Amino acid sequence: MDETVRAWVDGWVLSRGAAPPVFEPWGCSIDVGQREHVSRHVLGAANGAVEESVVRKVADGVTGAGVWLKVFAEPSVVGPWLGAGWWIDPEPGCLMSVPLTGTSTETAPPSGYRQRTWSHGAVTHLLLAAPDGSCAARGQIAVTGRTAVIDRIETAPEHRRRGLGRLVVRTLTHTAAAQGATTGVLAGTPDGRALYEALGWRVEAPLTSAKFTGGR
Repeated sequence: MDETVRAWVDGWVLSRGAAPPVFEPWGCSIDVGQREHVSRHVLGAANGAVEESVVRKVADGVTGAGVWLKVFAEPSVVGPWLGAGWWIDPEPGCLMSVPLTGTSTETAPPSGYRQRTWSHGAVTHLLLAAPDGSCAARGQIAVTGRTAVIDRIETAPEHRRRGLGRLVVRTLTHTAAAQGATTGVLAGTPDGRALYEALGWRVEAPLTSAKFTGGR
C-alpha cells in the first residue's frame, strides 16, 4: 500500500475502534459495524497508481448496502468506473500530511469557552465547550508509533470563524508530537482543507468516497 494511505488506515481504525483491517492485494477491508457504514474497502494505491481494472473489480464484488469504497483519485475519474447502485459523495475529500514538531503553538480558548482533553489508550480527545455548556468544537487524534491521524474535527456552525478549529488541531498535534509522533495524517473535507493548509498541511492525494446503496 501507499505509505500515507497505510498510515491513515492504521490511525483511523484505532480512532474509530473499528475491526483490524484485512489486507488484500488491492488494499484492505475494514469492518465498522454500523448500519449505514457496515464496512469499507480502502484501495492502497494513490493518484496515478490507481487502476481502473482494480477499482471495477473491487466495486463489482460489493453486494450489500452500507459498504463504503475509498479511492485516492478524483471522483471525476473514479465515478465512471463504478456500476449501478453506487452513491458518490459530491464533496471530494483529500489525503493530507504534515511534519510534527515538539514546538507548541497552542493558545488559550476564547473567553467563556472551556477546554477539556482526555485519552483512551493512544487516542486523545479534545472538547471545547461553549459558555452555555454546548459543544463548540471537538476532535481526536490516534497515535500509531511515528504517525498520528487527526479525526472527527468539528466546529459547530454558530461558533465558526473564532479560531476554534485551529486551536483543536494545534493542540492535538502538539499532544501527538509529545508522544513521539513525527508525521500527521488525515482525510479532510473541502471545508476543512483550507484550515489544514493554513496550518502547513499538504495534499497527498484526492479522495473519492462512495457508498453502495443496492439496487443493481
